[in-house]
Amino acid sequence: MSNVIDQYRIAHEPYYRAVADEIELYEAAYSVRMPMMLKGPTGCGKTRFVEHMAWKLGKPLITVACNEDMTASDLVGRFLLDAQGTRWQDGPLAIAARHGAICYLDEIVEARQDTTVVIHPLTDNRRVLPLEKKGELVHAHPDFQIVISYNPGYQSLMKDLKQSTKQRFGGLDFNYPEHAIEVEIVAHETGVASGIAEKLVSIAERARNLKGHGLDEGISTRMLIYAGSLIARGVDAHAACRVALVRPITDDPDMRDALDAAVTTFF
Repeated sequence: MSNVIDQYRIAHEPYYRAVADEIELYEAAYSVRMPMMLKGPTGCGKTRFVEHMAWKLGKPLITVACNEDMTASDLVGRFLLDAQGTRWQDGPLAIAARHGAICYLDEIVEARQDTTVVIHPLTDNRRVLPLEKKGELVHAHPDFQIVISYNPGYQSLMKDLKQSTKQRFGGLDFNYPEHAIEVEIVAHETGVASGIAEKLVSIAERARNLKGHGLDEGISTRMLIYAGSLIARGVDAHAACRVALVRPITDDPDMRDALDAAVTTFF
């Protein structure tokens, strides 16, 4: 079974630029196997942070992109029928619990509440996962940890975590980095000059001020890296920003004009 878990090991260090004490806090949380909850806007570095910490700690990382159609069986496992008959196949949560991986449930609020309750026995002192269909109780490996993330900006009464779930986790807040740090990140990830990275960040900051005033979400650090990567490949800056920054976040003609004007201001 070592081959099963080895495929989830991160071979090379993922670049992550710390913005505060989140690395030290996470390391302390992992030392006591505290379940962790990462909250912040899309594209601000939550997933990269988890990848970096899994690499730093030398632990396998199993990532699950949660969605509204995901069932408890998708997480814990199910019986499958093949030429040899019926066999059990562990789901990602069961694999992580058995073999001591970090299980990262991305955008947990997208999953149905009757699905997310299956993680409860793993997030308290019991640290067990009942496989009811199989009649087995999986005791979590000593290295196992569960991490969840979501974007509070998308919360609603219908899409929020129960308090009984939230209170099982420690929490880290993420946001877009401050100006100088975000410039450093964009320049490092794309290879563009710091002057161009600074212009991209300034465009993003202007767009983020429009969140709630015509934009549902601001321009993320991830989108800036897309734009910078295009510019680094020789694409005209205006075209790169149009493709990677403006068109993906709005279809409103007036808002597009306003963002295009911001691009023209800086380029």
